[in-house]
Amino acid sequence: MAELLESEGRPFEHLQRGDVVEGTVVGTAGDALLVDVGAKSEGLIPAGEMQSLPAEQRSSLGADERLLVYVLQAESDEDQLLLSVDRARGEQGWRELQNRHESGEIFEAAVSGFNKGGLLVNVEGVNAFVPLSQVVGVTPDRDGPVGGLAEFVGRSLRLKVIEINRRRNRVILSERAAMQEWRAEQKDRLLAELREGEIRKGRVTSIRSFGVFVDLGGADGLVHLSELAWDRDVNPEELFSVGDEVDVYVMKVDHESKKIGLSLRRAKPEQWDDVVENYTVGQVVTGTVTKLVTFGAFARLEGPVEGLIHVSELVDRRISHPRDVVAEADIIPVKIVRIERDRHRLGLSLRQARPEAEASGWVFNEEGGIDRLPSDVAEQLGIEQEPLPPPATPSADDPAAPAPEAAPATAMEVALQKAGLAEQDRQDEAED
Repeated sequence: MAELLESEGRPFEHLQRGDVVEGTVVGTAGDALLVDVGAKSEGLIPAGEMQSLPAEQRSSLGADERLLVYVLQAESDEDQLLLSVDRARGEQGWRELQNRHESGEIFEAAVSGFNKGGLLVNVEGVNAFVPLSQVVGVTPDRDGPVGGLAEFVGRSLRLKVIEINRRRNRVILSERAAMQEWRAEQKDRLLAELREGEIRKGRVTSIRSFGVFVDLGGADGLVHLSELAWDRDVNPEELFSVGDEVDVYVMKVDHESKKIGLSLRRAKPEQWDDVVENYTVGQVVTGTVTKLVTFGAFARLEGPVEGLIHVSELVDRRISHPRDVVAEADIIPVKIVRIERDRHRLGLSLRQARPEAEASGWVFNEEGGIDRLPSDVAEQLGIEQEPLPPPATPSADDPAAPAPEAAPATAMEVALQKAGLAEQDRQDEAED
């Protein structure tokens, strides 16, 4: 405004067409306004040059009101000084838009209309255009309908001037560029404010197979699949919808990469506490292997809680990877060796559970994994196992097999045997 009020201290009798000055309303002449701009006589603002003023403001204008006006026609002996509020506002708007373009300022303006190519916006009396490619959430489609753009009319958008050409009367605005810059500023602000361990409210903005993104107020953070719920076997699309309001736990704030790690399950620690109340250190329970990592295996216990079996707690020997012993989905016995309530972690051990497990009917293989579950565990889990084979019996054709024991001889067999031996003795004597 200050740049436009160049009139102070200048001889207004030398006003020329195109000058923008400030004047004072002194009266009316029908539908027109008489304005004193310091010239020899008052200037006249026709009704048609005040269209940019709201109807309420036009009807309430009175003496001593000050207005910014544009000189349409300079005063001369033959002609009266003609002024325009609309042109003045337009001139002011062009200068304001030029300043915003140079500074990169982000501002808000209401959508006044639309066409097939985009949205129409009036900024400080200047008609500007927002192409479809620069409207957030709209995909350009030359052959598609434009009816959906009608929803934008009257809505206020964050915008940024990306092109201005006064000679061609052309101003191009972008909501997309404004939002990207605005969100970058908001993210920097959030990164400075956020503290690891605090709980914040947010809104789900995107759902992916690996997790969900949550807007914390200008910046998104990622809730990884493993942090959605205490139960790891969950489908994000079944749990959440875009727009859901949620409480999230701030796990990590990386200022260098500008990434925010969030957790939904840690925002509800009471669920974990309720589950682990049923467990004690030293207890041997049944678990299901859910994930293998280089440093161990995760196993889910009954209820939505998991624990880590460190690679050193799988078997007594050194192994290169947990897959040498177990696989995902394996049912195994584990001993609870540690409960960290403050960190919501369970420490488990397969090797320490082995003695007690074998006594209960678990059968281990040579690698240390499980070959067979106890019948009661298999029945409880609905798992069918092959029946155990019957004990092996030795074959008569096997030379290594021990000879079967002879049945005791009867009295008749003993007598015949003795008679046969006596007859053999007599024959031997006769031969001699």
